[in-house]
Amino acid sequence: MRLTRLCLALALLAAPAVHAVHAEEPAKDLRQRLAEKLEKEPGKALQLRNQAAKPGPDRAAGKPAAKSAVKPHWGYTGEGAPDRWGELAPENRLCAIGTRQTPIDIRDTLKVDLEPIQFEYRASSFSVIDTGHSIQVKVEPGNFLSVMQRRYELQQFHFHKPSEERINGRGYDLSAHLVHKDEAGRLAVLAVLLERGSDQAQVQQVLNHLPLEKHQLNPASGTIDLNLLLPAERGYYTFMGSLTTPPCSEDVLWMVMRQPVPVGAQQLAILAKLYPMNARPIQPAGGRIVKESF
Repeated sequence: MRLTRLCLALALLAAPAVHAVHAEEPAKDLRQRLAEKLEKEPGKALQLRNQAAKPGPDRAAGKPAAKSAVKPHWGYTGEGAPDRWGELAPENRLCAIGTRQTPIDIRDTLKVDLEPIQFEYRASSFSVIDTGHSIQVKVEPGNFLSVMQRRYELQQFHFHKPSEERINGRGYDLSAHLVHKDEAGRLAVLAVLLERGSDQAQVQQVLNHLPLEKHQLNPASGTIDLNLLLPAERGYYTFMGSLTTPPCSEDVLWMVMRQPVPVGAQQLAILAKLYPMNARPIQPAGGRIVKESF
């Protein structure tokens, strides 16, 4: 109650002077009583003065602006570049600490009698999506490959420019990664290397059905036959590795076709316009065994 009265008195003091002659005497009396009050309780005056001078929380001088807690999304340049993938999310930790990461420079191979890969691909309906990282193709169920006593079904395939894989230090213009999964959930990726040459009919089928917007799934009007994307010579390299994008999961069976497939200059130019570079840098082989078929 005392504080309320004191505040009221201060407000009256701050008001414009009263010019009416009959109001001068009461005003003088009020000032005298207020002065006596402040002499008895000087701490109140100091408290009121401090409260009036104290800035609000939104006006505090020098207060830094709040920083955004949102981390950048993974990509191939800038703050989300490959060397930062492991820091962007806990589930990406293998991108930084994994010991069997992909891609690798394939060299010092063991040439052995590898069993041929059995392909069960067929002309299939498909859809194309721009994931924001690559052009990806989703093919209808029913396409398989079999190797090492396991049968894997094709899930999707996508492109990397330039090729992520290198063979004895040599890279290629493009690579297609065909991602497969078996009934137990194990992954197997078949990599097809592509180099500048004549047009590739199956690549053209994909380009013909590119969506106009990112993350838009565009169903194709025709079919695609991945037998026609494979090289005539079916020799391959194989090793254990990882996904080449976050979360960089390991225990992935890799098969890299040894013979490159030609792809047209204009086809490469279209893909380059969409994704000039979406290849992860080469990772340490770490003493892994890499087998090569005769």
